[in-house]
Amino acid sequence: MNAINQPMDFQLGLLHFVHLLVAVDGHINDHEKDAIHSIKREEEIPGSVFHRFVREITGKTEREVFMEGLNLLNRCNEEEKLCAFVHLYRLAQADAHLDVKEVKLLLYSLDQTNIEFEDVVLAAQLATAQKQARNQKLVA
Repeated sequence: MNAINQPMDFQLGLLHFVHLLVAVDGHINDHEKDAIHSIKREEEIPGSVFHRFVREITGKTEREVFMEGLNLLNRCNEEEKLCAFVHLYRLAQADAHLDVKEVKLLLYSLDQTNIEFEDVVLAAQLATAQKQARNQKLVA
């Protein structure tokens, strides 16, 4: 595996699953839109990668988008896969309503990438605690 492609595989894989997750319940609300922009900023996904993603999914079925995203994430290391699922877990919670279809998509995707749900929850809690600690330091 070429190390240069690794960040792009992660970014594109993440975008594929973000797209699937926000579209699975049939609508994208403002909280989800904000969360998507936050993910793009946090992972420093350049416009060129985002536009490539849009070109790649145009005209594809949900299954095709899923399989391509799965292929991309499975080329990533365990830390990158875990990071992607932490983003997806937080995104699923962004609208304060965890849809059954979102849960099914997350659980099936976790199974296909050999990532444990408990690891995702713990990593998400750790990330939240670190963010709160940083914010408290800024306020103090």
